Amino acid sequence: MVDDVAKAHDFYVGTLGFQVRDDVTAGDYRWLTVCNPGEPDGTQLLLEPKGHPAAVPFTAALKSDGIPLTQFLSEDVAAEYEALKAKGVTFTMEPTDVGPSIIAIFDDTVGNLIQLVQLKKQLSVRPR
Repeated sequence: MVDDVAKAHDFYVGTLGFQVRDDVTAGDYRWLTVCNPGEPDGTQLLLEPKGHPAAVPFTAALKSDGIPLTQFLSEDVAAEYEALKAKGVTFTMEPTDVGPSIIAIFDDTVGNLIQLVQLKKQLSVRPR
């Protein structure tokens, strides 16, 4: 959920380097999905307007409390931090070792905090 979809486009595509997958306008509303440029059929991130009455207070409370809305995995949080900082991205937490992972948190400019996570050990998935 974002404050401004056009501004979100500029940040997520122009600054973070995501690729637009879908861009849908319906009346006054616009929804945008972006993906990793190397994986156009992979996971998509939906950037949608805060149209529901609960969206604004919900996201404002998370941000005020310093809680990220979502997180992205990274193989090297320190390198991502330096590269994004050089592009003008504002971080609220520098890379920090928190035990099983290293995390950093940045402001996405459209109302959310986003966490970068580097796992120190690969998670294994056990078959059921």
